[in-house]
Amino acid sequence: MPPEPAPVQPISDCLEALKRNWRQEGSLAALWQDWPKLAGDPLSSHCQPLALRSGTLIVGAKYPQWRQALLYSKPQLLAAIRAAGHPVRDLRIQQHHPSAREVGTDPLEEWKQHPSRIDVHGIAACPRCGSPSPLGEMAQWGHCSFCRRIQLSELSTQGDRDQ
Repeated sequence: MPPEPAPVQPISDCLEALKRNWRQEGSLAALWQDWPKLAGDPLSSHCQPLALRSGTLIVGAKYPQWRQALLYSKPQLLAAIRAAGHPVRDLRIQQHHPSAREVGTDPLEEWKQHPSRIDVHGIAACPRCGSPSPLGEMAQWGHCSFCRRIQLSELSTQGDRDQ
């Protein structure tokens, strides 16, 4: 006889657990989520976390004036990030010139066209793994986003071996 399944948890509890794991593992997603609260306004609207590598958070500023403001507030920002539970040891601040795609794009319009939307594109089985997947992802990559991630990981590993 199989063991009894674990009790059902509300989705809000699952999401809170995910947020805690993000924070403990040093996820850039958790920093993105907390960024407006950590950096405050107007810094958060002109500067953004770009990468988190080995405990160093790289923050980009759109204009030199905002980069300067970040440099002046670096100790306070780092303290706020640490107080929020993010495992960040240092901040590196750099000029960040958004790509043409980032400038002037309405996030809602971009989301309406996103390949992972099943309500727009429909759903079918991924030809690689057989999982139900959005047709937009398969049109873009030939398979689902999970298989795409595996493919990119394999390509990255192969590139590391070739060097």
